[in-house]
Amino acid sequence: MYELVLLALLTLAASAVGTLSGFGTSTIMVPVLTLFFPLPLTLLFVGVIHLFGDLWKMLLFRKGLDWRLVLSFGAPGVLLSYVGAELSVGADAAILERLLGAFLLLYVLFLFRHESWRLPQSTAVAVSGGALSGFFAGLFGVGGAIRSTFLAAFNLPKETYIFVSGAVALVIDLVRVGTCLGEGVRLETMLLYGMAAFVPISLLGAFLAKKVVNRIPQRTFRLVIAVLLGLIGIRFLLFPQR
Repeated sequence: MYELVLLALLTLAASAVGTLSGFGTSTIMVPVLTLFFPLPLTLLFVGVIHLFGDLWKMLLFRKGLDWRLVLSFGAPGVLLSYVGAELSVGADAAILERLLGAFLLLYVLFLFRHESWRLPQSTAVAVSGGALSGFFAGLFGVGGAIRSTFLAAFNLPKETYIFVSGAVALVIDLVRVGTCLGEGVRLETMLLYGMAAFVPISLLGAFLAKKVVNRIPQRTFRLVIAVLLGLIGIRFLLFPQR
């Protein structure tokens, strides 16, 4: 029984952080769950929670709907992620994570020194940014943080930033969950029945995050994202997992 309670608390925290920042759900949940479950089972469970988290972002922040940006940024990102993933095969994963951590920290330092810097929100720039974010996400194996790095460069309204990150991630998570199921991975009975509680709890985490987002002024929201990216960067740089 205590395992279900711990999973519920973990889901609540990861969903709240993931909704607020647009990334981080997997980074929080996977290291903890792999201590208790096999990696394929962990990836399926986190994938399902992540997928519902994407839906909550789109539902709760639907005022930020921007399908032009979703399509122009997301479509090339999904395609190029496979190219990056192919190139990463055989590479030292720990070195890749450290490189990613260094990149994120340099980016964060740049944002703090140039708070007003932003990329123009033209279709061409969105397509280029989406392609690069997808390529690096595939190369480093960390989609959310890379995607958020490029979206933050547009300095979007906070509702649009969260909606777009959720919409793009939804496509990727559908493929990820479908792949796990196609390879025969199934949730254990406890986790399967526990989804009846974990899914509503993930919605509660997203709802709490929305309350926080509503209180953050737009001009400081980007800096909040930068701080969270910096923390993820430190983790990848100093404590690579793979």
